[in-house]
Amino acid sequence: MDLATPHITAALEDLYKPTGIIARNDAAVRAHENLPRETKLLQGEIPPSVELAMNGLKFFVDLAHGQKTGIFLDQRENYAAAVKYARGKVLDCFTSTGGFAIHMAKNADSVVAVDSSAPALETAAKNAAANTIANIQFKEADAFEFLAGAKGRYETIVLDPPAFAKSRSQVEAAVRAYKEINLRALKMLEPGGVLITCSCSHHVGEAELLSAIAQASLDAKRTVRVLERRMQTQDHPVLLTVPETLYLKCLVLSVE
Repeated sequence: MDLATPHITAALEDLYKPTGIIARNDAAVRAHENLPRETKLLQGEIPPSVELAMNGLKFFVDLAHGQKTGIFLDQRENYAAAVKYARGKVLDCFTSTGGFAIHMAKNADSVVAVDSSAPALETAAKNAAANTIANIQFKEADAFEFLAGAKGRYETIVLDPPAFAKSRSQVEAAVRAYKEINLRALKMLEPGGVLITCSCSHHVGEAELLSAIAQASLDAKRTVRVLERRMQTQDHPVLLTVPETLYLKCLVLSVE
């Protein structure tokens, strides 16, 4: 794919006539192929921030420095689906640039959005202001520590962490982490509340994630019912013969 870069760039120019093309080749996996980790301008110019519309909302994106591409387009349909479950006090952990929080704010009394990245939270606050949303409180904190020490309860909680397993050797530790973070969230939910919990670890399948949450529900002594089983957007296709392409799991759970 790296050798095909000129052909891909030419095709993008022909199809879309973009003002600029940037390659975010900064993933650690490139080291396995002895390829450099780099962010490189391939064509034209890239502004410090670009504005896009998603589900009728405005978002600002830092293409060069934001996490991955600067915004999680693969969660676009899940953001929209989450809106109907938002009510009362909402907690959005690993909010990044505010995707779930900003979508859910209109149906919530208040939203607490937590992330460990100060630059991401700055963009999230900018996104909230661009949509005249004033009921989100952004907190810079480690989500695990926040969930362990937070006071109060919530009607809706979102967990959208980064991948806990980036290789097969990390699966066992990742499953423990998914159990622990969901256990902490279950303990903070009001009866009748909704937990929206995600995993983008393609090495951890949906069955393993469901099993970890089931164990967490037993430890928390909560009854959990599956409302929806979702995945990445349709423009991130899943090939039946390439199981790694089904990487994003998004579960919507009712908690008693």
